[in-house]
Amino acid sequence: MNKKTAQRKLEGSMFIAPWIIGFLAFVAFPLFYSLYMSFHQVRITVTGVQTTPIGVQYYREILFADGGLLYDDLVPFLREALVMIPIIIVFSLMIAILLNLKFAGRTAFRVIFFLPVIFASGQIIGEFIAQGEGSLGIISSLRIDYMLARYLPPSWAGPIGNVIGSFVLVLWYSGVQILIFLAGRQTIARTVYEAARIDGADPWSTFWKITLPGMVPFIFLNVIFTIVDLFTYPSNPIISKVTTENYGLSSALAWIYFMIVLLFVALALLIYTRINASLSPRRQ
Repeated sequence: MNKKTAQRKLEGSMFIAPWIIGFLAFVAFPLFYSLYMSFHQVRITVTGVQTTPIGVQYYREILFADGGLLYDDLVPFLREALVMIPIIIVFSLMIAILLNLKFAGRTAFRVIFFLPVIFASGQIIGEFIAQGEGSLGIISSLRIDYMLARYLPPSWAGPIGNVIGSFVLVLWYSGVQILIFLAGRQTIARTVYEAARIDGADPWSTFWKITLPGMVPFIFLNVIFTIVDLFTYPSNPIISKVTTENYGLSSALAWIYFMIVLLFVALALLIYTRINASLSPRRQ
C-alpha cells in the first residue's frame, strides 16, 4: 500500500467516524442494553440502576401468561395494517402516475399531496384522532359498517371498518410514497413509451407491460417504508403499552414487536425477490 492510498483511506475513515461514533453511542448501545434489560428485573434507585436476572420470564408473561397484552391489541392492529398497506401503495402509485402527466397546475398539486407529510406530525395526527377527525361521514349514511359486520367475520370486520373510518388519515400517509413513485416513474425512458405507441399499444397495455414492471423496485421500497411508518402509527397499541414503570417488561415487549416488524419486512423481501425473478427473463 503506497502513501497516497493510505492517506485516502485515512481521510475516508475520518469522514465516516462521526457516523460510526454516533451509531455506536445512540443506536447500538441503547438497542443491546434494552435486550439486556428484557432478561432482568430493573429497579431505579438513588444509587443507580439495579438489575436482577430473571431469564425469559417477561417473554413468557407476554406470549403465554398475559396473552391479552399482545394478541387482543396487536392482532387487530396487524389486520388493519394488512388492509392499509395495499391501499396506500395503490393510491400512491395512481396519484404519482397522474402527477407525472403534463397539465396546468401540476406543481401546485404535487405540493398539495406532499403537504400532509410536513404538517402531519405524530402529535397533530394524535390530536386529529382524539377529536374524531379524518373519518368519512358517508360510512354511517351508507351503513357500510353494518354490511361489514354482516358479511365478514368479526375478526376482520372491525379492522376493515377502522381503516375505512379513518380513510382520510390513511391517505395522508401517502405523501412520501407518492414522491418516491414519482421519482421512479421518471426513471423510465420516454423512448420506451414512444416505441410502444408506434407499435399500437394502448395506455392500459402500456401500464401493465412497461410502467408496472419498471416500478417494481420502487413498489418494494414503498412497501418497506409503509410497514415501518404504520408500525409507528400514533394509535399503535404496542407503543402505548410501553411505559417506564417496568423497564424489563417494556423492553421484552419492544423486542417481540421488533421481531414482528422484521417478519413483515422479510415477507415483503421474499415476495419482491420472487416477483423480480419472474420479471428477469422478460427483461432479458
